[in-house]
Amino acid sequence: MLFLGAVTVLSLLSAMTPRVPNPAPPVAAAVSVKVVDSFSSLAYANLYESLKLDSLELSREAFTYAVEGYNNLLNQGAIFKQDVLSIVDFSLPSSKKRLFIIDLATGKLLFNTFVSHGRNSGMEQATRFSNDLNSFQSSLGFFITGNTYKGEHGYSLRLQGLEKGINDNALNRGIVIHAANYVNEKLAMQRGYIGRSLGCPAVPVKLHRPIIQKIKDGSCLFLYGPDTNYAAKSSMINRFGA
Repeated sequence: MLFLGAVTVLSLLSAMTPRVPNPAPPVAAAVSVKVVDSFSSLAYANLYESLKLDSLELSREAFTYAVEGYNNLLNQGAIFKQDVLSIVDFSLPSSKKRLFIIDLATGKLLFNTFVSHGRNSGMEQATRFSNDLNSFQSSLGFFITGNTYKGEHGYSLRLQGLEKGINDNALNRGIVIHAANYVNEKLAMQRGYIGRSLGCPAVPVKLHRPIIQKIKDGSCLFLYGPDTNYAAKSSMINRFGA
């Protein structure tokens, strides 16, 4: 039984071009895509509670914003892969598992693991965020995942920032999801924080491939942080009641 009543339709992803300011990185074509109905208030409450996300320390505000933005993008036709939602909660220190990847069709938490922030965003916790080139800070907001490639850090996933002035320089900055040896539980336990990136949300080596495989090619990723300016600037949130 599907959690949100997902149905399968046959279509080409090319027929679902996102209405975003800049075209996303190439997304692989597919003939079958799950379409998930927009979250209702009940579905939101049930999912947050059923997954015990509070006990995993995911901020309810982070989840609320993620749901609101997901609904907004879904209504725009901007999400190709509609059955998965990824959330990074930078209100948590890096010693915590602050990446949450949720299967919206089954109502299951697929991954909850460590993720890095930019080295100029802070030490143990990210408190500063930027959209600027060479800032080496993390960016907040909504992204659509693009295609994969093999680069400096091996198998990696491109990200397109959707929010002008907040994260729309992500492609130019080379902000991607990649593996990093400095993102692991041992470091978190030994010194109270993991290593930092140049702005990328890097993930553990052992999990990077299954994570990237699951969320690549047009899914929604939301990066949340302790920044009061974000909520005031973003056009993605506060449009839907959660």
